[in-house]
This record gives sequence, C-alpha cells and structure tokens, in this order.
Amino acid sequence: MVQPFDIPTRYNFARDDFERIAHERPDDRALLWIGGDGQVEDRSFSEMSLAGARAASLLAAWGVRRGDTVLILLSRELAWWELMLGCLRLGAIASPGTIQLKAKDIAYRRDASGARCIIASADVADAVDAAWDGDTTRIIVGSSRAGWTSYDEALVAADPFDGFADTGSDEDAFCYFSSGTTGQPKMAVHGHSYALAHRITGSYWLGLGSNDLHWNVSDNGWAKAAWSSLFGPWQQGAAIFTHQSRSFDPAASLDMLERFPITTLCAPPTAYRMFVRSNLKGRTFAALRHCVSAGEPLNPEVIELWSETTGLVIHDGYGQTETVLLCGNRPGASRSGSMGKPAPQFDMAVVDEEGAPMPAGKEGDIALRAGEPRPPGLFKGYRGEAALNESVFRNGWYLTGDRAVVDEDGYFWFVGRADDVILTAGYRIGPFEVESALFEHPAVAESAVVASPDKERGEVIKAFVVLAAGYQASPDLVKILQDHVKATTAPYKYPRRIEFVDSLPKTISGKIRRKELRDAEWGRLASA
Repeated sequence: MVQPFDIPTRYNFARDDFERIAHERPDDRALLWIGGDGQVEDRSFSEMSLAGARAASLLAAWGVRRGDTVLILLSRELAWWELMLGCLRLGAIASPGTIQLKAKDIAYRRDASGARCIIASADVADAVDAAWDGDTTRIIVGSSRAGWTSYDEALVAADPFDGFADTGSDEDAFCYFSSGTTGQPKMAVHGHSYALAHRITGSYWLGLGSNDLHWNVSDNGWAKAAWSSLFGPWQQGAAIFTHQSRSFDPAASLDMLERFPITTLCAPPTAYRMFVRSNLKGRTFAALRHCVSAGEPLNPEVIELWSETTGLVIHDGYGQTETVLLCGNRPGASRSGSMGKPAPQFDMAVVDEEGAPMPAGKEGDIALRAGEPRPPGLFKGYRGEAALNESVFRNGWYLTGDRAVVDEDGYFWFVGRADDVILTAGYRIGPFEVESALFEHPAVAESAVVASPDKERGEVIKAFVVLAAGYQASPDLVKILQDHVKATTAPYKYPRRIEFVDSLPKTISGKIRRKELRDAEWGRLASA
C-alpha cells in the first residue's frame, strides 16, 4: 500500500520550511563550511535566513523577477546556499551547473533556459565571458572582475528582501540539465514541491534528525546536491557540512571525518572505492553513524571492506535528476549490492514493454507509477521535448531508463541502462556529447562512445574511433584526442579509453549500433 504524501496548493520551501526552522531554532547550526585554506564558517538557521533574504534582494536589483531563470555555476562556495534560498524566496528558477562547463556548454544552457542572470566563480568566468552575448547579467563570487558585478561586495550592503513569493507547488522552481543518448542535455524541470518531496530522501534514506551533521561530498553542480546538500538535511532540521576543495582528496576527506562531528555521510561509489584503498588503519570516526551512496551501483566488496574497517554499512540508494530518492537500503532493511526497496510513497515495479509488471527474477524496465495524484518529487517533464516526454511517460508509468530485477523479498537489483547513457564516477554522460567533441578534431572521421567496465569508477567512457585519411593510430594520437575533448567540453566527459577501428557496426539504415560495442566491452569482463 502506497502511503499518501500531502502536497499543498501553495508552497515555498524558503518560507514554509526553512523560515519556520529559523524561527523555532534561530541559533542552531544550519551550515558548517570549511574553506580550502582551513577557514571555518559556522552559520545558524537565522543567519542563513538573513543571507538568503539579502541574496534575493540582490537578484531583484539585478533585474531577476519571479519565473526568471538564474544559472548558478559554483562549486561549494557559501554563496551557493545563499543563492538557492534567494531564488526560492524570490520565485526565480534556479539552474545549477558544474564549474567544469566550457563556453559552448554555457552558451547552450543560457540560450535553452533563457537565463536572465549568470552567477559564477572565477574558475569558470573565462568560459562565461567566451559564451556571453551581452544580454545576460554576469555576477562573480569570491573575487572581482572587469565587466562583472561582485556578489560579495554587493551582499554586504544589501537590505533583506521583504517577504516571499507565494508560489504554487507546481510552479517552475528548478531546471537541471540531464544528458541523454542524442542531442544536447535536456532540461528537466521541477516545481516547488520537489523541495518538499525531499522529506522522503531525508527521512527514509538519509535517516536524519535535528541533531545530525550531514556531509555530501558530491559537487553542487548536480541535482544530487538538492538531495543531500540542501533539501534532504534541512527538511529534517539537520545541519549541513561542506568542504570547499578544488578536487576530491580521499585522505583529506577522511581527515574531515575524524576532525568534525559528522554523523552521516553521502558519497558516490568512486569515493568509497578510494576510501577503502586508503590507509584506514588507526582512523576513528567517532561521530559517524550512517553512510549512504548513490549515482551508480556500488560493489558489494566495497561495502564489505568499508564495514570491516569502520563497522558501518554503506546503504545504497536509487533515484534520478528527474526524481527524489525512489528506493534504498536502510538500517534493518538492507541487502548488500541491491538498490534496496521502494520508499513507502512510491509504487515501483519492473515492467515489460507493455507496462505489465514482471515476475520476481525477470529483467525489465524500472518504472514508477505516474498517475494521479502525481508521485511526489517527480519532474514536470523535459522542457521543449514533447517526443521524449511521450517516450518516458507510457502506459501509466514513468520509465526511468534503467533496467533491473526484483527478488522475492521486494529488493531491486540494478542491471544497467536501457539506453546508451554512461554512468561513471557519479556523472551521467550522453555519448552524443563526446562523439560531437571528437568529431571536431580533423583526425576523426566518425566515432562511437560507450561505457566500458572499470574497477575504480564502475564504468568509464570508451571511444571507438575511425580515423580520417592521412592519420595513423598511435598512443600520441590517443592523448591528443583526449586533450581535445577536455578542451572542447567539460573535462569529465573525456574518453579514458580510445580504440582505433576500421569501421563501426551499423544498422541497415546507417545508425551506429552502440549496444553491440557496449555488450562486447562488458562481455570481455565476463570472460576475463
């Protein structure tokens, strides 16, 4: 029996939840921020509420109005939390992105979303300048720059924004760009009730309470930050921990777990794999009580090694940019290597092509019942993508694009993607984006990009490349093409493996059969 989840007609997280906590517990910790040089900012709920009101005031002064989109290209700067609260307070649409984006990625996101304002750190300012067309306001965080407005300087003098936008629960609030198998990333749009639905994430999976200090090591440019760095913890009244670092350092992260009273940890499988390969001997995480992971399947061996050294079980969870936490493992209801069981608010099944539930042990598509009332936290759809929306909402179900089996006890077991999207180190990457970048190099006649198994990252990007006339395969050319992709698009999309081939498998109509290449890659693993 699916448990009801009440969603009011009008809802605004900044007003209805965060401000309520700020009034009830004004001096309690909301955010513990550690800078790259060791500086510490310990913010209370009342302090964050005031900072969010000032951020909203600045956005309004810069011409942002209710319903306008704001691109936020930051990593873990304090301003990210202030601006997310500010956008919600104002009724603007927040569209976070990673600082790894290149100029053409930013230009696409700006044009597709119609962004009124771009807020960025110095790390990505050059790329923003290269993408800028003169119509979008540019705000820089953490420094000053010619032609930009300084967020830090303006915030000091800003008066708090008076009041809150009385937003509808289904009014647009968030726009995330999610990679697909073809074309540019799609705009997955969520309403304001998405923030409310993360009560499921915070309670069912993260298991948070008002005394917890929760750390999510994922970057703020992804929807996972909404899960574990924003709404999941604050919906439960918990405090958030974050470390502003330029790159992930497993040893430094383990130091943080020892030094600060972090009670719950959320990290992608790649991070846990690095943790268990680090020297854990003698380390003590006195406050840590609960660990979770999501983004890609986690090896049972890693779960076992982490448990042996820390005494804690990693509880795998499952959801998407398009959803909140859908199913997960919990203390007392955990099965190592599985995705866990659906949260009580969701009707999930593994279905066949006609939408009929499959029997236990039979592989099928992971589906979420999407009738009325609409499942809490399910996105509104891909903006401007009618055909794609029709393909994922079918026969009363939302099809996630993943395949799994369900065992006799109701645990879901991940099998793989139903399409060609690659999941690596917590990133979701469409093959088309990488193939397009490769094609811009004159040495590449055509290419096909697929997932290839990898012990550390789960899977990595592999490119099969047919060379143009006059070019010869060589290790040097591999490096040249890898560097070219890093320079052309976000660096995390570069192919870690490249194989030169004479031709690519194709259908009669000339479409590349990526599945044939992918199956061969994973078949090598099975036969090894």
